[in-house]
Amino acid sequence: MKLFLFNILLALIWTAVTATFSFGNLLIGLVLGYLVLLVVGPAIDKTGYTRRVWKAFTLTTFFLKELFVSSIRVAIDVMKPSFRMKSGVVDIPLDAKTDLEITVLANMISLTPGTLSLEVSDDRKELFIHAMYIDEGVDQVRASIKNGMERRILEVTQ
Repeated sequence: MKLFLFNILLALIWTAVTATFSFGNLLIGLVLGYLVLLVVGPAIDKTGYTRRVWKAFTLTTFFLKELFVSSIRVAIDVMKPSFRMKSGVVDIPLDAKTDLEITVLANMISLTPGTLSLEVSDDRKELFIHAMYIDEGVDQVRASIKNGMERRILEVTQ
């Protein structure tokens, strides 16, 4: 948390030095501050802030790619006269333990077209989802979510 505040302080210093107080310039300051922390990070970064910021960026990029690809897939399927989809309910065993991790995973799944989070089991070890496309098999859907979204979420939060 201290490094995050230090990153914001560096961004504010950048905007003050350049005398351009705009959102874009503040964003540039945040990126430059992050790069400074990346260089001096091994000496002062005991919490893994710089690594987690990078992992959060890769999670966001991965999610946007999945959002785009699945939107195109669903749109093409909806426009065709015949459906290619084979839908079903799939249980995903969870490695995510905290409420934050499970909530982020469930929301990211629900926001991606073609999938919907249904329920978390009482023991919080399984997440039930509805998937429009289980043509490749249930194991493929599980592996896709576990090796995609869940793994990246856990890299950010742990």
